Amino acid sequence: MRQSWVGGNWKMNGLRESNAALLGALKGAEQLAGVDVAIAVPAPYWQQASEAMIDCAINVMAQSISPHASGAYTGDCSVAMMQDFKLSGALVGHSERRQGAGESDALVAAQFAALRGADLSAVLCVGETLAEREAGETLAVVSRQLVAVLEQYGAEALATGVLAYEPVWAIGTGLTATPEQAQAVHASLRAVVAAFDIDAANTLRIVYGGSVKADNAAGLFSMPDIDGALVGGASLSASEFLAICQAAGQIAL
Repeated sequence: MRQSWVGGNWKMNGLRESNAALLGALKGAEQLAGVDVAIAVPAPYWQQASEAMIDCAINVMAQSISPHASGAYTGDCSVAMMQDFKLSGALVGHSERRQGAGESDALVAAQFAALRGADLSAVLCVGETLAEREAGETLAVVSRQLVAVLEQYGAEALATGVLAYEPVWAIGTGLTATPEQAQAVHASLRAVVAAFDIDAANTLRIVYGGSVKADNAAGLFSMPDIDGALVGGASLSASEFLAICQAAGQIAL
């Protein structure tokens, strides 16, 4: 059985005082069984989060990362910087980076490689826009985004990682794919990986993101190919986020 995974993406939210309260409350997540928990925090707060989570089961991650080791890349953060703050990994390919920052499939693949080369976790995000879904292009889009990594680095690089399906039309909109809609995409993504390596497909954790809340989490997690969630706005509420983690842990037990 795959261990459930729940990640909280704080996006561009938080200040030191509010972060301290949230981080303190989240320490209760270490008592949860059957679920791995991570939070992806803005770069200015890496140190605050990393220090707060010392001796805690919650992993601290970056929200994005440069594929370059160092150099003239103003505004970027490197894998070595992450390691300096004892971060466990990073999100790559989030739709807000793909769309807002123009990150291409090739760049996302290079970011993925930089993390895996340093033995850090990579949460690879894929997802389609509303226009792409309405045009019947969902599977073509998410498969293209996934294959960009698989063709260069192989399924083995994903086997112990996390793949996050985040339909762009459901992120921050209050809309959520039904459990059945999400399951259909998750099953297709696992089949894409299986075409490269069946064992990797069986161990890969595929999680759902897109307006996940405590009241819809259990239904999503009941699907056979949904192994957890990447949570946005709800991760800024300790009670809401922990309830989602509990739902994932209960399904796993």
